[in-house]
Amino acid sequence: MIVQLIDSLRARLQGLTYFFFGAIAAIVVWSLTVDLHHAHTWAEKVIPAFWGIFAFASAMAIIFFSRWFGKGGITTREDYYDN
Repeated sequence: MIVQLIDSLRARLQGLTYFFFGAIAAIVVWSLTVDLHHAHTWAEKVIPAFWGIFAFASAMAIIFFSRWFGKGGITTREDYYDN
């Protein structure tokens, strides 16, 4: 069942990409309408869409670190235990 879901998502990858970029754009536009009178930090008051930018940058950092960590030794060849 999960394999079928993954295969169907891969078949519709471009549409899915457009959907998520549209969702990000909608969140950024919505965050510009939020009242900043009660913001807790300086960054919230000064930088428009701060939390959206922060979340995107954090996700990119996690992805970069995970790939670097995986290539650094966590992933290994499939026949590692056969030898």
